[in-house]
Amino acid sequence: MNMNPFMKYQQTAVQTSGPQLLLMLYDGAIRFTRAGIEGIQQREVQKSNTNLIKAQQVIHELVASLNFEYELSHNLVQIYEYMIHQLIAANTRKESEPAQEVLNHLLELKATWTIAIRKSAQAEAQQI
Repeated sequence: MNMNPFMKYQQTAVQTSGPQLLLMLYDGAIRFTRAGIEGIQQREVQKSNTNLIKAQQVIHELVASLNFEYELSHNLVQIYEYMIHQLIAANTRKESEPAQEVLNHLLELKATWTIAIRKSAQAEAQQI
């Protein structure tokens, strides 16, 4: 398959981004959850449905990215499954509270990962 240079760059960027890809997934889930909440509040059924489903899909990608050699992954999969369940509840009942709970969890997890990634980078820099 012959890729143009921009497509090749995008593919390489995604494959080498590592921790940054994780943060990008969180950003996407946060953005879609916020848009879903906004859709519910504005009584825009299609907007809320589309965005809450996209948020679920991103969280499924977070599940797929887990490495189950680490105990933390077993805990995270339970949190992610709970968030997916809450997004489904918000979408089917058109209630923003379950989605707001998910948004709060996503923001907290992203902040935690950001700190962990920063500390890991600092530790690697000190070893050089």
